[in-house]
Amino acid sequence: MNQGTIMDQIELLAPAKDVECAVAAIDCGADAVYIGAPKFGAREAAGNGLNEIAELVKYAHKFWAKVYITVNTLLYEEEIEQAIRLISELYDLGVDGLIIQDMGLLECDLPPIPLIASTQMHNNTPEKVAFLEKVGINRVILARELDIEQVREIRRSTSIELEYFVHGALCVCYSGQCYLSYALGGRSGNRGQCAQPCRKLYSLTDAKGKMVVSDKHLLSLRDLNLAEYLRELIEAGVCSFKIEGRLKDRSYVSNVVAYYRAKLDEALGEMGLGRSSSGASRVEFRPNVDKTFTRGYTTYFLHGRNEAIGSIDTPKMLGEAVGKVVSVSGQGAVIDSRAQLHNGDGICFFDRKGELRGSVVNGVKGRTIIPDKIDGIEKGTFIYRNHDHEFLAWVEKARVERLIEVRLKLRDSQSGFALIGVDEDGNEAEFAVECEKSIAQKPEQALDNMSKQLCKSGGTQFACVEVEVETEQVYFLPISTLNALRRGVLEELSAVREKNRPVRVGGCLKNDFPYPQKELSFTGNVLNSRAEAFYRRHGVSS
Repeated sequence: MNQGTIMDQIELLAPAKDVECAVAAIDCGADAVYIGAPKFGAREAAGNGLNEIAELVKYAHKFWAKVYITVNTLLYEEEIEQAIRLISELYDLGVDGLIIQDMGLLECDLPPIPLIASTQMHNNTPEKVAFLEKVGINRVILARELDIEQVREIRRSTSIELEYFVHGALCVCYSGQCYLSYALGGRSGNRGQCAQPCRKLYSLTDAKGKMVVSDKHLLSLRDLNLAEYLRELIEAGVCSFKIEGRLKDRSYVSNVVAYYRAKLDEALGEMGLGRSSSGASRVEFRPNVDKTFTRGYTTYFLHGRNEAIGSIDTPKMLGEAVGKVVSVSGQGAVIDSRAQLHNGDGICFFDRKGELRGSVVNGVKGRTIIPDKIDGIEKGTFIYRNHDHEFLAWVEKARVERLIEVRLKLRDSQSGFALIGVDEDGNEAEFAVECEKSIAQKPEQALDNMSKQLCKSGGTQFACVEVEVETEQVYFLPISTLNALRRGVLEELSAVREKNRPVRVGGCLKNDFPYPQKELSFTGNVLNSRAEAFYRRHGVSS
């Protein structure tokens, strides 16, 4: 991490349904995570208790990583006071920001916590983003529907932080303006209860009633993947790169975060920019975003509208294309493929009716697979692997650690020795011990022993990359003394890091800066008197 401007500190932002997923994301290289609170999150099934959030904040802050909490549903009148109390509790826990949707919160007396405008606010124009900046919002999550030139235009018009989705599920409706789930089943996405009707089957007829398409997932979109365009987005003004997926499991989060960490580090290295948190992640698996959940990928509207955005055959994961079945005999199927399947793999295929079916591989003999269900598999059937058992086991079991580089320097003190530690962010700490000094009879061996013992930083968030000995003589130091010096200086350095951790303050600005529109339709999403008062104060008449 460096201490530069917003655009010098680029953030990889990961989703987490729980603390386990959040810690995995941080370990794999996320600079920040976003997670749900006990209530009022746009993923009702992904709430977390305050004790769990406190645990996460403590862990994340060791690496100067951030924790953002989603309080991004629309609020009914009777919920406003509950939301205010929750926000105050979250502030006391030290969370780094709130993702909000309801404008009514900007009329409340909130603690000075950074506020992030959810994509549910439909942040799609320079005028809307400029307004949010004027009323105290610290960051906006841009609407997914924006193309790269629209992002550039917003950047030219504002100085607010811009967050942009780069990976994960897409909604077919405009961000924050989808009422389909509520209209069909009474479950509102703006209340965290989306039933995902856009993933259901639909038929399409023309104006004369003639069937055009029958029983397809016509509203289901592919997943977003902008891994190859991170540099272009940085140059356009994006500072936070967001991965979608607060309902995904730990394997998905670990795999996708590790993949984007490598891609983003490559772009940052080319541009001479730094990341917004500390430490380097070491993962003992090779990330591959095709191996965890995907509906197929699209760049959506990044470079203008294109046709390759739909996943109309199925809203489920097809996975890796394996090959065609050349023959079926008994319970086995021979596949023309170079891919090596394994016991426990999940496979899927479309049957004669065009319906997606699945099976589990129970045995493999050369090119012959023995699935647990052979029904529907016949000559010519194309097989996909939607569950790579070996890869997922690799991700689950692989060693992953995140460590902050530290350099140590041993010096004489008046009555013993002092060890100075300097971390990669320039934080410095010193720890001294009093002891007798004994000149080493074997200087080279003594120096080697000092280096080995002082570098043993296991069990901490630090990795010692250099030891310098600057004593007047080469002394013999017992292992117990070296261990005490190392433990002491790393504990002191942890305390210094916590003291020096950059902390941003925020809070709404009470003013009457005009809202871009004088009138609102139902898409203004006004559910409470605070939201109504906010809009009226900013010039909205109806």
